[in-house]
Amino acid sequence: MLRQGPIPRFVHGVIEYAAGVLFIVAPFLFAFEASAAIALSIVAGVVVLIVAATTEGSSSLVNSIPISVHVLLDYALAAVLVAAPFLFGFSGETAPTAFFIVLGVAHLLITIGTRFGSPKPAAH
Repeated sequence: MLRQGPIPRFVHGVIEYAAGVLFIVAPFLFAFEASAAIALSIVAGVVVLIVAATTEGSSSLVNSIPISVHVLLDYALAAVLVAAPFLFGFSGETAPTAFFIVLGVAHLLITIGTRFGSPKPAAH
């Protein structure tokens, strides 16, 4: 059963589109120096945009990924984002390290707080 948080699923989708764009422009906006951070940020942005655009729901372009798979991908992405500076060797650079950790934690909190399930029918 999917959790019923306060954030509507449509808003979650819109946030993901914005986050995808932010990941793509972040290396240039925040002047990342580490090539691993630059590449990972752009790849993460593209992946977030693709997943957001292909997940079942009202903010999707193509309804092909079930929402339960999307939720699992969200949790996995949050974990990878937080661990990325240490796994990919750019933890010595403040800007991308802070960016990845903050967005990873934010992604986790938004996922936890999203109302993914369908509205329950009213009882008679």
